[in-house]
Amino acid sequence: MSYERHGGGYGGGGRRRRRDDYDHYEHRREVQESPDQKLKAAIIKFGEVDAEQEIPQLATKLRSQEQSSIPAIAEGFRLAVTEQPYKIPFYAALLYYLSIPPDREDPAAGEENGSASAAKPPLGRLILDDFWKGFQAYLDKLAWRETRLCIHFFAHLTVTNLISPQSMLGLLQSFTAVLDEFGVSDGRAKRAARCAAEGLMRAGQVLKVHSAATVIEMIASVQVYNDSVKTAKWLVHPLAHLHAPETPAEHADEMLDCAVSALKTLDLSDFTDVSGIFPQPYAAMSTSTVVPFDLPSVLVPPEVIGLEVLSTESSEDAPIKKEEWPEYMLRLFDNDVTADPKTPAGYAVRADLVDILEIFEVNRKECARVLVEYPKWAVNGTFKPRPGDPGEGPDRIPLPGRDWQLESTLIETILGAQFLLPESPIKPIYYAALITELCKLSPQTVGPAVGKSIRKLYAHCANGLDADVLRRFAEWFSVHMSNFGFQWVWKEWVPDLALPAQHPKRVFMHRALELEIRLSYYDRVLKTLPQQFQEPSAGAMPDQAPGPTYDYEDPSTPHYDAAQSVLNQLRSRTKPEDVLVHLDTVKNSLAELADVNEDLDTLIRSISIQSLLHIGARSFSHFLNAVERYLIVLRSLTGSPEAKEHVLELVANFWKRSHQMVGIVFDKLMQYQIVEPADVVSWVFAHSAGGLDWDLLRGAIDKANGRVLVARRRVVTLRKEDDDAHARAKANANGGVADATAMEVDPETMHDPQVTQEEDSPQLVLALKAYAAVTREQKSTLARVLESFVHALHSSSDAARRVIVAGAWDGHASWGDEEWIAWRTWMWYKHFCRVYSPYLRSFVTTLTTVSFASVDTCTDDAAVLLITIWRMATGQE
Repeated sequence: MSYERHGGGYGGGGRRRRRDDYDHYEHRREVQESPDQKLKAAIIKFGEVDAEQEIPQLATKLRSQEQSSIPAIAEGFRLAVTEQPYKIPFYAALLYYLSIPPDREDPAAGEENGSASAAKPPLGRLILDDFWKGFQAYLDKLAWRETRLCIHFFAHLTVTNLISPQSMLGLLQSFTAVLDEFGVSDGRAKRAARCAAEGLMRAGQVLKVHSAATVIEMIASVQVYNDSVKTAKWLVHPLAHLHAPETPAEHADEMLDCAVSALKTLDLSDFTDVSGIFPQPYAAMSTSTVVPFDLPSVLVPPEVIGLEVLSTESSEDAPIKKEEWPEYMLRLFDNDVTADPKTPAGYAVRADLVDILEIFEVNRKECARVLVEYPKWAVNGTFKPRPGDPGEGPDRIPLPGRDWQLESTLIETILGAQFLLPESPIKPIYYAALITELCKLSPQTVGPAVGKSIRKLYAHCANGLDADVLRRFAEWFSVHMSNFGFQWVWKEWVPDLALPAQHPKRVFMHRALELEIRLSYYDRVLKTLPQQFQEPSAGAMPDQAPGPTYDYEDPSTPHYDAAQSVLNQLRSRTKPEDVLVHLDTVKNSLAELADVNEDLDTLIRSISIQSLLHIGARSFSHFLNAVERYLIVLRSLTGSPEAKEHVLELVANFWKRSHQMVGIVFDKLMQYQIVEPADVVSWVFAHSAGGLDWDLLRGAIDKANGRVLVARRRVVTLRKEDDDAHARAKANANGGVADATAMEVDPETMHDPQVTQEEDSPQLVLALKAYAAVTREQKSTLARVLESFVHALHSSSDAARRVIVAGAWDGHASWGDEEWIAWRTWMWYKHFCRVYSPYLRSFVTTLTTVSFASVDTCTDDAAVLLITIWRMATGQE
């Protein structure tokens, strides 16, 4: 019998027709663009074929518009400049073309319309007037990237004489003035310095002719600020050595360092090389005398003082200000292969690529296309031509100091951004997905660059690569392998299986393969490895697939019957109260047995927790249902710190073949307050003999910090509701008229959510108490972490002292497991201090007094380094 339906009715054919009709209807309902939208689209799409050839055509179209369209045209320029920074020189050329009166382009038109042209300013001037208003809005919002890109645009216009040099100098001076502000934050100063430096790079030749002293003074101001943040640079260098107080100069470049170096190089030549660094398409246009535009004077607005953490829209990671730290980009290739950011041309390329990465975060496919086409917008000769390109041939003369490989530069820049410390500016998965798109777009050229980058990073593992960078490298490697069939030349790394198990290369391999198994399955990954990696003795792959380990699976196991009785109670979804009664019965039965030599409470806890985990092992939803159903039972089993530690131990043993599940179960136990974050911290350090488990430690810290932020947002919301209610009540008491005092809010209580007022609502009072409680828990957790690090690195480990003495790194090739574990623990302490710096600074006095009491008077190398890293991270040095 056939169940196929070829006609209408309720079969698939009818459904497809309705869908087709719907699509046709939607097609007919397409929204038509307004004339202003079409103008903006034309400006944004400008240059996709040939920018220089399109300038006259687009200029004619824009000049044909009415006066009322100028705001839309200016907005199109603003969007284009801030979202397509690689086109900025060409937009400057377009505006320059629009600023030349039409009668000077076409003499015949001048005779006909001469009087009309003289009566109104050129279109370019009107657009620039409106563009400035948008720039002022960016500045008022402290939208730093948009502000900096607008300054690029103004700098190019200064070269064309559309903007007066004097006013451009004044604009740049307003940013260098930020560097002299009292107590200026590093994030604000760094971004202001880049605005001034990048503006000078593009317009320096014109500006230095106008006022050489002012240009030299601004360069000196940027350099003085940059020299003042050397301690922070040591803390975030991806290849820092613990034994050396100075920041290593190789394998990584800091963005502001590079900007200063490039700026000084240009200054030495009086900026004569600018035309060979930044495209200047306007230079080929016919010169015309135009009246320069004087940029109005501006002041950079002050920062909003730390209330962003009080916003109800804040995310859990809101207080971590990544922009406060120096930006070290990891280098993987030599300067003749990829753009050297310490040179003016290299810095221009790197800065452009980093901006493109951030702007196109919302569309990785478009980002990949733009990156591959980037040479189109750079100066000719910046990159090697691809095979088959018009410029490729045996008679090609490479441009000195450039001629870089595009694909290697792209991958190095993407990975450099992904491995920024303490955290990447965008979620790491974006960079992984972008590299995948690049490989799909141009597999023959990007694939080899990715392979070379992996090998370079792997080599850095043994050269002091930061522990968190190594962790992120393993995560990216596993994701990338999963996108391309897990194909890698593992044979290259077979000799490294002879290294100590805790050597960074071995740690990377083990971590990468563990993540590959998560992304696929055990047998699939095992088949991709050579035989040497498959051997259990190699320690690269686990001997079994991930799964639970239930101690009472075998009937011959002691107490099997008791465990089965508890398991049956849980399987039958017995009420929690009845389960507690049954546990007491089992306990009494076991007490009567003569062969029970262990503590009965411990035994009952082991049976109960393992049975609950066994019930929930089928899936994540099974586990959550079991935990939620038997919360009462779990809380009765964890009445003491020792009991909580035992529960964590039982979970770790049950899921010892699945580290991911250990983290998930720990997280849920903290979420339901079966254990506290401080309990997890203690457990992690108590089981750190084989290396500190950063994933579990980070989960505990994030849980404590997240609770505070959630509680604080609730307090702020309730406080606002209370203030509004009080203001309405006072207004009603005045006959519906709100006087000035009725709407006043005490700024002290508004900024401090812990302050209780006399008329607070019961809900707000409870929220304040909850906030105070989780704040105490947060402080306790951070203190526990610090105390544990101090104990691990100073009191309990001789290896931790040996690896940091002068000359110790010279012999790191002969280190064993103990030394590598100690070295990695130092790295995690360093990372903890920098990544949680905003939280640590809130309790700096208390934490310094409590956590460092045991080393406060010590002068040995370990104590000094512990305190030095702490003081650097908390802004005391």
